[in-house]
Amino acid sequence: DALESPLYLDLLWKTLRIGIVTTLISLVLSYPIAYFLSMLKGKQKTALLLLLFMPFWTSYVVRTFVWLPILGRTGAINELLRATGLISEPLPWLIYNEGAIYLGLVYVYTLFMTLPIYLSIEKIDPRLIEAATDLGARPGWVFLRVILPLSWPGIIAGSLMVFLLAVSAYVTPQLLGGPSGIMFSNMIAAQFLSNNNWAMGAALSVVLSVVVLGILVAAGRWAGIQQVF
Repeated sequence: DALESPLYLDLLWKTLRIGIVTTLISLVLSYPIAYFLSMLKGKQKTALLLLLFMPFWTSYVVRTFVWLPILGRTGAINELLRATGLISEPLPWLIYNEGAIYLGLVYVYTLFMTLPIYLSIEKIDPRLIEAATDLGARPGWVFLRVILPLSWPGIIAGSLMVFLLAVSAYVTPQLLGGPSGIMFSNMIAAQFLSNNNWAMGAALSVVLSVVVLGILVAAGRWAGIQQVF
């Protein structure tokens, strides 16, 4: 059933899609932040790192739950839009859908992408950048031919962490996704807690673990080939 039922297969594909899209969005947002951090010095860098870490001093559940009074029908965004006269009725599509899941996952897991990339950029020898500049490379080519390849290990590490955390997410889709936003982890939990079908819950857990492991092995081999070239 776990391998043949369209319900489970569609949910598995949806979960992998959410994990991949979340990883890509996190990468696009995190790389400029990491690059900017690496350019700072002294107290400015310390202050910005502190601001980056500050939201993560609170619970993961609390940081996810806080989006409810922001995105809800009577939340801050809807109330602001109604107060300014832009809308007459609350916007129902701000929450309890796949878009809200992306927002919650990216917000929660961005740090796990930013830090590995930042550490990789920090390790780059400034003399390599100076040499490329002295040889006539423009800033765009310096980034593409020097900085980006040397920060590749951080990109791989951050992407793997965010992907693993996203595909196994339970709290964020449960709170922000609504009935149409459940992911594979929510289905696994439902088999154990609601349906009392431990055999199916175990089977779905194995399927998710094997699929994710296969993706990680393939990504690791691809990254190794990229490093060689």
